[in-house]
Amino acid sequence: MAEEYLPALEALVLHFKRLPGIGPKSALRMAFALLDFTNEEAQDFASAIINAKENIVPCEICGHICEGARCDICGDDRRDRSVICVVEDSRAVMALEKVREYKGLYHVLGGTISPMDGIGPDELNIKTLLARLDGVDEVIIATNPTIEGETTAMYISKLLKPLGIKTTRLAYGVPVGGDLEYSDEVTLFRAIEGRRDI
Repeated sequence: MAEEYLPALEALVLHFKRLPGIGPKSALRMAFALLDFTNEEAQDFASAIINAKENIVPCEICGHICEGARCDICGDDRRDRSVICVVEDSRAVMALEKVREYKGLYHVLGGTISPMDGIGPDELNIKTLLARLDGVDEVIIATNPTIEGETTAMYISKLLKPLGIKTTRLAYGVPVGGDLEYSDEVTLFRAIEGRRDI
């Protein structure tokens, strides 16, 4: 951090830089934007952060974020309880919900298996998944198409295979508007593997 920054500004910039995807220039812009807030706006901003940290907790059933014991999805009796979609984090739940086509339940792992980062199966929300499979016909594994996501998907599918539960994987492939020539081999393999009748 440059010495010309005031200590209070420097502290603000350092906190913003801790956010994912925020570099030094963006952090500085955000810090200056906050300085333009009125005292009331700044207090509201700080209160929103504290409120979120104190009140947003994992759902006791699926691990998705909520402000009570259970998330709205687990508490919705209209959801199909015979299907569970396994995702890495709550951001994936929110993305899938925007599509408005999936009507089953979710299970949030809280990450992926990553030996390089010291994250094994015991650090993830896998045991609770196994405990909630009564009456479940299908588990859709929707981890990201990364090495860690694939490793996690394989691990979970091996656990589920002896239980006789149908285990499927989201089809990943070429995005709409994408050119085949710019797609990598793994993406093209996934596109071919996930093909369907038209």
